[in-house]
This record gives sequence, structure tokens and C-alpha cells, in this order.
Amino acid sequence: MTAPRPSRRGPPLPSTAPRPTFKERIAALKYVPRLMRMVWETHRGLTATMAALRLVRGVLPIAGLWIAKLIIDGVVEAQRTGQSWRVVLPLIGIELAIVVVGELLSRASMLIDGQLSDLFTIRTSVRLMEHAATLDLAQFEDPAFYDHLDRARRQTSGRLGLLSQVLAIGESLITLSTLAAVLLAFNPWLMLLLVATILPRFWSESHFAARQYSLMYGWTPRRRQLDYLRYAGASDETAKEVQLFGLAPWLIARFRRLSEQYYRENRSLAVKRSLAGSALSLLGTAGYYAAYLVIIAQTVAGAITLGSLTFLAASFVRGRDLVQGLLGMVSSIHEEALYLKDLFVFFEMEPTIARKDSTRPVPAALREGFRFEDVGFRYPGSERWAVRHLSFVLRPGERVALVGENGAGKTTLTKLLARLYDPTEGRILLDGIDLKEYDVASLRRAIGVIFQDFVRYDMRLAENVGVGDIALAEEYLDSDDGMSKTDTDAPRPEAMDAAAEKSLASSLIERFPDGWKQMLGRRFHDGLDLSGGEWQKVALARSYMRDAQLMILDEPTAALDARAEAEVFNRFAGLMEGRGAVIISHRFSTVRMADRILVLKNGELVEDGPHEALVDGGGLYGELFALQAAGYK
Repeated sequence: MTAPRPSRRGPPLPSTAPRPTFKERIAALKYVPRLMRMVWETHRGLTATMAALRLVRGVLPIAGLWIAKLIIDGVVEAQRTGQSWRVVLPLIGIELAIVVVGELLSRASMLIDGQLSDLFTIRTSVRLMEHAATLDLAQFEDPAFYDHLDRARRQTSGRLGLLSQVLAIGESLITLSTLAAVLLAFNPWLMLLLVATILPRFWSESHFAARQYSLMYGWTPRRRQLDYLRYAGASDETAKEVQLFGLAPWLIARFRRLSEQYYRENRSLAVKRSLAGSALSLLGTAGYYAAYLVIIAQTVAGAITLGSLTFLAASFVRGRDLVQGLLGMVSSIHEEALYLKDLFVFFEMEPTIARKDSTRPVPAALREGFRFEDVGFRYPGSERWAVRHLSFVLRPGERVALVGENGAGKTTLTKLLARLYDPTEGRILLDGIDLKEYDVASLRRAIGVIFQDFVRYDMRLAENVGVGDIALAEEYLDSDDGMSKTDTDAPRPEAMDAAAEKSLASSLIERFPDGWKQMLGRRFHDGLDLSGGEWQKVALARSYMRDAQLMILDEPTAALDARAEAEVFNRFAGLMEGRGAVIISHRFSTVRMADRILVLKNGELVEDGPHEALVDGGGLYGELFALQAAGYK
């Protein structure tokens, strides 16, 4: 099969974000203290040590330059008076000591910075995951949210460099203050000349830093698309279709077009930045030689010694580099603060579901069950009602099936039950109390769910099942490194064995070389991929782990063969004794076991009753049942 030809027009060009104004760049600096507080909280000892090392290193350059001056003057004096050159040996020893101490402090700083950076990256990544867990499903289904999340993820590492720059500024200011005192004492105009030659480059760097951030911000959606194209073109999950349909050339062409487009835009900006920087650096060089001529003239006139000439010239060069470095670091901090803003903006995001401080737990035994009162829901950003005018009751212990064509609103209804979303209109009551009044964690512990698109975790079988009740299974799952095949000290919860038995996943354990410790999926070494039906048994076991009052099963047997399906539901009928169940299925052999059947059409409830009554009623359910039954004749 020939691969489809990519469009020559390609995807639309990404819209570059508005360039941050000077005011916005200044406002972004408010995040720097928050970063420093996070670093301090990460490890106070390492942070204090890093700051102390920077401060000590700040006084070493001026000391080294001054000793060098004394050595040169000592040599000149010894030559003039005929003394032995050994008179300067103590000074050389002091200079050597300064160099050695500086090297040791530099190595120590690198060691401390590296350790603190690793700890900070871990802490920030954990905090990002923790905060993401508090957000709602609606936010994860919003592309704009994913842009925020992608930018925030990129800030979890490397942000410690911003703190290092802040401390480096402190170190440089200590050194510069001593050098400035010397230059001002000799000739104040030298210091003014120094600053005047550096300021234009600072403006240039600040200008281009803002443009670079604007480019990166505007390209966030396209970077995510590039990541996805890279994944789709080289992934075990897509390999079958990529090869079967010959998609590789098309995917590669699109990836190449997008990446080259970004390269061209980034190159253009980099060239302009480099040219401007080169031109303005020449201005700094000219300023240095102007000052150098002044110092030489003073030396020739006998106003200062040769050692002082060397000291002043070196001080001017060092001062120029320090001022240039300081302005560059200030400009960089402005740029880094803009990126840092992305991280803290993500941390400031709030859940869209209105969460009250109520800690009302779900009752251990439901009395009235769930009641929908004229419930309607629209997905964020959509004008279409997913469900509307839903009014019915789910009684405790009742088994209810949801039937309807694709897009009728069946899965949406179950998400509302589990409060993954709040209704747009109407309300849902649990035992006569609004669902919003209950503690969300308590509500979700009372509900067991297996969605049609359940997750296939690239983890061990024990973990794939145990995540169904992580509080119960956590000690067992974490009692080794997660990859070991040896027995652990922590006993396996009986609920895991029971869940495997109920779901028929126990038949898989007998065949797996490593039993419960068998790695599933192909991502890791010794991983074993499963068929769709085998994965579904594992997912069913996961749902059985939870001692839920209401079980929601979305197409729970879609991938099972007829024999396995019959056995699962024979067990299911007994297992759900005294507990409620909501079943979504297109198989009427599954649906007819329900006590009641709710028939949805275009998001509205059109029929409600037992199987026999709905078949005899001649409505939508009877029509769908007849169509499916005709296929078996």
C-alpha cells in the first residue's frame, strides 16, 4: 500500500506568543524568591554551604591580583637594588595558596551544586505530580492545559541554574566592589568608561532573551506535536499500523517539515543575536584599550609603579568581564524568570470541580442510592450537550445496564457518577444529599470502575491488579524494588488472589514464568504482552480489588471470547450480591442480566425498564435487540 503524500502546504505556522514587555519581565522576577525558598526547603544544609562557598570565592580574585602586584614590584625593586630574587618567594607561596584554595572551592561548589540540583529536580517533579493529581479530568482533556503542563515539566530540571546565577551575582558583586574601589581611587573616569561600554550589550542581550522566550512559548503546541510524531513513528503500540499502512514516510516527512521550520526560526534569531553581541563586544574592547592607554601614560610619567600598572590593567579587564557578566546574568535571570513563571503558573492552577472543605464520608451502607434530578452536562468548550434532562434513581444493590448507540452519553453518565465531572445543570443526590457535599476521596473509594479504555500499565501483574486498591496493596508492592522476581517479606493481600480468581486472571498466573511478578507490556526487560482478552481479565481483577458499593463496568467483556464472557458474568451475578452495578455493553446477552435497563439516545433517557418489558414495548431497545438477534439466525 502506497503511503499518502504529505500536503505541501503543511500545518499552519505556529503563532508566536506576544513578546514580553519590560514591565512583564520585571514582574516575572517575583518568582525568583519563591524559587529560592523552594531550594532552601529542598536541603537547607547544602543551600547554606553553596551560598557560603560563593561568598568566600568572591574575595579571592582581588587578593590574587594584589599579590601579583607585590610580586612584580618586589622583582623590580630587587633588580634595582641588587637583592636576591628569593625575597619574593613568600609572596609566590601566598599566591599559590590562593590559587589552590580557589580551585578547591570551585570543585566543592560544583559538587554541592550538582547534589542540590538533583535533589531539587526530584522535589519539583514530585510536587508537579502531586499537584497534577489534584486537578480534574476536564483539565487533562484541554489542549491548552497540556501546553501549560508541557512547559511546567520542562522547568522541573535546570531551574537550579537560576539560583546559581543569583549567588554568582552576589559573588561577582563582592569582587567588583573591591575592584571598583581601586579603579575609583586611581581615576573615577575609568569606572564610568567601563560601565558605558557594557550597557549597550546588556540591552541587546535582554532584548533577544525576550524574543527567544516568545519563540519558545509560541512553539509549545508544535513541540508536543513533534514529540508525538517521534513516538508514533517509533513505538511498539503503533508499529503494526505504521508498517501495514506504510505510514513511516508520511510521519517522517511531517516531523522533518516541522522540525526544520523550528530550526529556521531559531537560527534566524540566533544569528541576529550573535551579530549584535559581536558588534557591541567590540565597543567593550575599545573601552578597555582606551583605559589601558591612560594607565600606561601614568606609568611612564612615574605616577605609578610597574606592578600597579599590571594590577590596574588586570583590574580593569577583570572589572569589565565582571560588569559584562553581571549584566548578562541579570538579563539571563530576566529570561529564566519568564520560564520559571510557567512552572509556578501551573502550581497555581485550581481544580475546575468545586471542592468544598466537607469531609462527609459516603455511608457504609447506602439507603436510597443515587438520584439524578434533571441532570445535564456539556464538556468544557463544547456547545453540544453530552447528556441532558436525566432523571432516574439507582437503588442500592440494583444492577442497571446502560444501552444506546455510540455517543449517546453512556460513559459520560458514569463519569458524573464518579464525580470526575460536575453536572452543568441539575444535581445528583446520594442518599438525599448533593454529591458535592461528600468527600471526593471517600466517594471514589465507594465506586469501582473499569473503563473501556482502561490503562495497561507496563508494570508487574501484581501492580496491575494491586492499583485497584493501592492503600491495601502498597506495602506488598513496595516491599522490593519493583523489578525483583524473588519472594518478598510482605505477604500478598488475600484480596489480590480473590480478585484474580473472580476475574479469571488466575488462569494467567499459572502460565506466567514469574507468576505475580511477571512484567507486563514490552517496554521493559522480560516484559510479556497480553492479548486484549487477557488484559481485560487483569483490568477486571483491578476493579474487584475494591470493596465498592457501586461497580461501574464499561464494556467489561468486549475482548473476551464467548466462553470466558459467560463464565465472568455467571460469577459476576453472585459477586455483586448486595452491591449496585452499572454495566455498559453493546452485547444484549450481557445487558439482559440487569434488573433494569436505561436506554439513552442523543444524551437523553428514552426508555427505562427490565429486558422483557422493553423488548415487548417496541421502542429503541426492542429495535436494537432485534437487529442484534437477527445476526445469529
